[in-house]
Amino acid sequence: MAGSATPLGEEHLDDLKTLAQRCALGPQPESIPVRENRAVVNEARLMAGADLLLDTVTDVLRLACALSGGDVTLREPTRFRSLPRPVRRALLAGLDAVIAANPAKVADVHAHREPFKRLGERLHPHEYPRWPHAAEVFAVARGEKEARSFDSRLERMLDAYDVPGAVRLLEAAPGRLFRALDLLLRIASGQEERDAVVAAAVRVAPQVSGRVVLSVREHFQNRERETGEPRIFVNRRGRGRVVLDARPPVPAADRDRLVTALDAEMRRRLPVPGRLLLDPDVLDVALPLSGRAAAAGLGVLPRGSVSAVTGERLRFFTYWKQSAERTDYDLSALLLHRDFSTDAWLSYTSLKNVAGVHSGDVTEAPDGASEFIELSLGRVRGTFIVPQVNIFSGEGFDEVEESFFGFMLRDGEHKGRPYEPRTVRMKSDLRGTGRVALPLVFRKEDDGRWSAKWLHLYLRGISSANRVEENQVSVSKVVRAVVEREYLTVRYLTGLLADQGTAVDVWDGGRVPDEPVTYIGLERPEGLHPDSVVVTRENLRDLIPD
Repeated sequence: MAGSATPLGEEHLDDLKTLAQRCALGPQPESIPVRENRAVVNEARLMAGADLLLDTVTDVLRLACALSGGDVTLREPTRFRSLPRPVRRALLAGLDAVIAANPAKVADVHAHREPFKRLGERLHPHEYPRWPHAAEVFAVARGEKEARSFDSRLERMLDAYDVPGAVRLLEAAPGRLFRALDLLLRIASGQEERDAVVAAAVRVAPQVSGRVVLSVREHFQNRERETGEPRIFVNRRGRGRVVLDARPPVPAADRDRLVTALDAEMRRRLPVPGRLLLDPDVLDVALPLSGRAAAAGLGVLPRGSVSAVTGERLRFFTYWKQSAERTDYDLSALLLHRDFSTDAWLSYTSLKNVAGVHSGDVTEAPDGASEFIELSLGRVRGTFIVPQVNIFSGEGFDEVEESFFGFMLRDGEHKGRPYEPRTVRMKSDLRGTGRVALPLVFRKEDDGRWSAKWLHLYLRGISSANRVEENQVSVSKVVRAVVEREYLTVRYLTGLLADQGTAVDVWDGGRVPDEPVTYIGLERPEGLHPDSVVVTRENLRDLIPD
């Protein structure tokens, strides 16, 4: 978990903390590429008296947040605690060593000036003159010492449209160069400058993390869409926001050259798995480029994943249990046409239509409560079914004692049975900051079959009385942006493996081979050789190379 190439979700980050405390003095991973993971491991190492893993001043700040029970992602402000003298010495010594090794890294303080100022008040660097570089960090945070940041130099070059200069600067920060590729290709003055941008990307690609390479590959895959199409932004807590894409297009030839180069880089990094056994149901599962792209739960897949839906009747449900305040959650379903316009909805204000029925409104949940919607898929006139959970009043999703969403598929033999656990396909925790939850969307394909695309999104909504009637426009925009976006899936990686000669066998659900294989699927089949490498939905992140 510590060596994961992708950020972990909150649940797994807590698991890592527990494991790190037990393993701090034992064998360690060769590298810990994700900074949040490194902060958790450093906290355990500090408590065990082991050396710290620090190479930036921000590593020290994240560690201080972990020691104060704060947010190691630095997304939320941390109230720093008074720290024991040995801990203060360790943090100051770490800061001093980082700056002594590379004085330019003091400029990184600008990105988090306020937290560094508050941390300095707890560490008392003036009491430790033997670590002058640590004191320099806090002088920069207070504005007493000037340190020109990397960002300021880059911004000056971009303002002047100095693409060659920006490329030379960014080559020292390969990940930043990759994140700036779209902008550089758009502002380049001619083909010569665009060629230089692509050439620089190819040169530094081996130094960029696999997660960033794949993210940029997915980004350019979606740049073929026309200007003016909806574009979605999702923050770390799953809050979604849609804007119309006003960027000019990237020249197709340059985009295609870059995509080809990124494919070649990923092909180079992928291990040779020997014999590959593949469950076809996993092919359209999106690569988990972040552990925050999926909620905790049962049968949950990352945002953008597509899975088949089979059965005559679809039933989805929500459950919540309030903590201290009367809380009313409303399960609703918005039915959309192919062009994402509204066809109808089911909610507490509209309990029945031709396609299905709502179980009825529950307005409080001191002991827990549920609402259900059941639809006959054959009678749905529209193309999309969008389940949503609206907070009408009371506690938010992060405040209730428990809340989740799930769905089950039923056929004729289940008619009249209120609940069959074995028919549940998914149960996803609702733990976002918005007031409207959008777990997934169901889509009717051209051949009449149905599929589900996973959203894991929250909309801000309003403080109270959120209703499907009021948010149908914003919901349809978000659904369109996600449905039309192409996500990189397991199919992409297995295609690269096949290109380099790996034998790929599709598992039909029958007997598995007697010899060791690399198996990729949703669930581990019985009878696999004990030396097999197994990748299922629980450890999909292992597919992403460093």
